[in-house]
Amino acid sequence: MEDQAEKLWEMMRNKKALEKSVSPQNEQKTRIITVTSGKGGVGKTNVSVNMALAYARLGKKVIVMDADLGLANVNVMLNLIPKFNLYHVIRKQKTMREIMMDTEYGISIVAGASGFSKIANLNEKERQEFINEIETLSHADIVIVDTSAGVSDNVLDFIAAADDAVIITTPEPTAITDAYGIIKIIATEIDNLNMGIKLVVNRVKSAADAKKVADRMTNIAGQFLNLKVDYLGFIYDDTMVSQAVIRQKPFMVIDPKCKASLCVQHIVGRMEKSDTRERGGFGNMIKRFFSRAAL
Repeated sequence: MEDQAEKLWEMMRNKKALEKSVSPQNEQKTRIITVTSGKGGVGKTNVSVNMALAYARLGKKVIVMDADLGLANVNVMLNLIPKFNLYHVIRKQKTMREIMMDTEYGISIVAGASGFSKIANLNEKERQEFINEIETLSHADIVIVDTSAGVSDNVLDFIAAADDAVIITTPEPTAITDAYGIIKIIATEIDNLNMGIKLVVNRVKSAADAKKVADRMTNIAGQFLNLKVDYLGFIYDDTMVSQAVIRQKPFMVIDPKCKASLCVQHIVGRMEKSDTRERGGFGNMIKRFFSRAAL
């Protein structure tokens, strides 16, 4: 009996030692950032791509996943024509590694699955295979998920799976209303209380204008939803942005010192300094994603 007890204690000690060796302190955790908006046309994809470049300048390995399953356009902003996208992964025609594209800007992209309606329609076997493919992205430091606009199930699934949800709005009343709408849905339908909800006000004339919008939204969210929304920063209405879109190059590349570029760098700097909650990495992302997708 004593021998058996000793063996049991030894097994427990070995298990604890193993758990400690792969503890969050020693294991690299990928930070998953979902960028979304209540309505289209507020610059969400532009912010996603340029945030990725700002992270890359900090020495991070960054992947941008285009999760717009209807009108994917991350590749358009980078003047890339992907042969394959997430649809081919979901249909087991290609692996995630095969569709991932490296860019000349030091970031990689995963093109969106245009035409695919709902990931939740996958059966259990297909889901597990898709999980295995997504996990191959876990070598990255940062994965930025650019969702479609609005509050579809797909958007909410990706938000639920994130460590941070960055909501993009502009000072326009309709954009503010729709941004508050998506924050309200996050508060009522997503159980991931450890997720950081952050706000970026795009295309502003002044810092004061941005602060008015941010104060209004953060106060209302706190008062009526009992939800903390962190104001991450703003991006100036900069002519360089529209020029960059036309040239199909990120404005961070065309002019790293323009007003919009400096704003994005400031936003990423604040993200890096933001609360260091324990991130779950891809393991928890997958669990959160498919726990919602199964509903």
